[in-house]
Amino acid sequence: MEKLKSKEQFQEQIQQPKTICLFSADWCPDCRFIEPFLPQVEEMFTQYTFVLVDRDEFIDICQEYDVFGIPSFIAFQNGKEVGRFVSKDRKTKQEIIQFIESLPD
Repeated sequence: MEKLKSKEQFQEQIQQPKTICLFSADWCPDCRFIEPFLPQVEEMFTQYTFVLVDRDEFIDICQEYDVFGIPSFIAFQNGKEVGRFVSKDRKTKQEIIQFIESLPD
């Protein structure tokens, strides 16, 4: 998973055909919980580019997209938001897979 380095990169990434942004932070225990199985999820959904957005580095992007709880996922297709899995709750591997499977083709 690529780690976001700039706001410009964020804008470029979300313009791609299929991007999923994971909003996370180093200090977040629920974010650490999902880390071990994220590579498996990425392998299952190779049609998507996964981008890690550090909540503390890019708080302005989080505010712009109403991300108040982490870990959270927002899916984009060609610059348009097509789905979000945003809450303060811990997410399971199965919940993340169901979210991605529910996205439009």
